[in-house]
Amino acid sequence: MSSSQTPKKLTFMSIYFLGINSIVGSGAFLLPKTIYHEMGLASIGVLFIAAIVSGVIALCYASLASRFKNSGAAWLYTYNGLGRFAGFQVGIFEWFMGCCSIAAETIALVTILRNIFPIFQQSFFFHLMVWILIILLAVINLFGTSIVKWTDNISSVTKVAVMILVIVAGIFFVKYANLTPILPTNVHTPSSIMSHFGAAFSVVFYMFSGFSFIPVAAGKMKHPEKNIPKALFWVMLSITILYMAMQFVTIGLLGQKTSQFDIPVANALSIILGKIGYYIVILGILVSIFGVAFSISFNTPVLAASLARDHHLFPQIFGKQNHHHAPYVAIIISTIVALLLTHFSYLFLVSAIVLTSFIQYIASIISLIKFQKTGTHPSSGFHLPLKYTFPILALIFSMYLLFNVQFNVLMTAFIVFIAGSVIYLYRLKEDKITGSGIQ
Repeated sequence: MSSSQTPKKLTFMSIYFLGINSIVGSGAFLLPKTIYHEMGLASIGVLFIAAIVSGVIALCYASLASRFKNSGAAWLYTYNGLGRFAGFQVGIFEWFMGCCSIAAETIALVTILRNIFPIFQQSFFFHLMVWILIILLAVINLFGTSIVKWTDNISSVTKVAVMILVIVAGIFFVKYANLTPILPTNVHTPSSIMSHFGAAFSVVFYMFSGFSFIPVAAGKMKHPEKNIPKALFWVMLSITILYMAMQFVTIGLLGQKTSQFDIPVANALSIILGKIGYYIVILGILVSIFGVAFSISFNTPVLAASLARDHHLFPQIFGKQNHHHAPYVAIIISTIVALLLTHFSYLFLVSAIVLTSFIQYIASIISLIKFQKTGTHPSSGFHLPLKYTFPILALIFSMYLLFNVQFNVLMTAFIVFIAGSVIYLYRLKEDKITGSGIQ
């Protein structure tokens, strides 16, 4: 193949902006209210701790991603490390997480819209608009990939611009009287501190969980064994600084009123710039969230189609394409699941995404430990220092997430596991798989 025909590899800066767009979603703008309610000013510290935990897990992903050329991320690592059934189940949960994310981001978008249009305060019109948007995203995806990159770029620039605007404009108007108390008045005993920290941490972790999408691009990146760890470091550092600074400014402008607004970031800027500032932030957030929702609604059925068509794990019907080369069956099924999930609240979906992330992390980390112990890495790549130290820390941190998950979320995950097992058995009957296409 000539150099003109060779696909261009993603540069470091391309991966950096891809990482920003993968991580910063609706949670950055809607969840400051929740984490302030749980931990007050100390929520800034919770953000920092969540960044450290996410960073340790991300390092494990960096090591794995630098060794695999195929796409797939968590399910691929698990397939190679723990076998076909485990890889299939992680694939199911990856796909389910995508469906949850479509529902969550769309609910977030309409939640913001109802601050402008009172009609969406009514439950019927709220859910009707959510369904219309999800169906609209599906219809757009049926016509192929032409606008995916365009919306990704606009979304990335917009969300970062909004965050920087709030920080730069607000930092000079912070009232230090608003920075007390450090903890809410009802949080004063060690047990209550741990309880509220756990509730806040699970929510905050959602704001960082998109890092797992960064290594997926390893096979399309220049020198992934060097650039992925570097990109992960700078992305996580940038996001951590932006999150902490925005939380600090928002609290400094609103004080204890931070927990009273759906979109405290917008209300904080309105103190400085009035209604114009409020609507600038709202518009920026809407563009940002729509871009994320569109990206997820595109990637989720593509994942399912890939698992069916390229890797023979999902039923073959998921891989069917229309004349625009869009996996229309996977799009339709993913859309139906996302529509059903809109019955749940935004915070429930956040918890479900955190739990499905936990499942992927645990499986990937155990696979990494097995590779290190047996020396059966698929190829040479980025080696973690201190051998087992980072994987074991990542395993402990990931397990902590499980202790803060509500029972109804655990039951939902159990149902997904059972459904996945049924599909797996059906797939075995549908075709006797030899593992071709998996490397």
